[in-house]
Amino acid sequence: MNSERLIGSPIKHLIKPRPYTVIVEGNIGSGKTTFLNYFQQFDDVNVLAEPVNKWRNCNGYNLLEKMYIDPKKWSFTFQSYVQLTILQHHTLMTRHPIKLMERSIYSARNCFVEQMARTGSIDCCSVSVMDEWFKWAQESCDLSVDLIVYLRTSPKVAHERTLKRNRREEQSVPLEYFRDIHNLHEDWLIHNKFNCPAPVLVIDADLDQSVIQKEYLKCKAQIFTSKSLKV
Repeated sequence: MNSERLIGSPIKHLIKPRPYTVIVEGNIGSGKTTFLNYFQQFDDVNVLAEPVNKWRNCNGYNLLEKMYIDPKKWSFTFQSYVQLTILQHHTLMTRHPIKLMERSIYSARNCFVEQMARTGSIDCCSVSVMDEWFKWAQESCDLSVDLIVYLRTSPKVAHERTLKRNRREEQSVPLEYFRDIHNLHEDWLIHNKFNCPAPVLVIDADLDQSVIQKEYLKCKAQIFTSKSLKV
């Protein structure tokens, strides 16, 4: 490489622009995987699925299973690891102009940690520790988001889908948990009771898979904008 050309090049050409970042949010069983699979076909999109395999095998420990079996004992450990793995997705460099993430550090705090705090699965001291980590991440990392896609489902539909997909760790999760998570998503993304980092596009995810792709087209129009494809 010609060092003279490097020295004479404007710095802006050496800095890779931040990708247009979209986070896909919704309850368990809301259809996030189906949504992500639809966008896998596009070369401009880097799709980052929720790192469930890491949660099921952290150096041989299934933290997801432990959390569901004994939430008071394991929720803090599990959610701490969730926060780390999701933060890794937020900060991941990519050559693609668009980054599509399943869930985010924001839903981890505003929905899942909040539910654990309200039900007593995590004590106040542990919540304070997680909040300090959350504040540090916001101040020290680029967690910018350009669009939030909210796959809005009724708790009953989400619960039925979760039972149907038959993930072993989730079979004993009660309907009440789905109601809690749904209400917190509504508070965050519809009623603005928590900080919302980007505009929200709401999709009716109760629809059958045979017609849901028409809803995905609405997202495609907003995701593939001149801004998102700008190099």
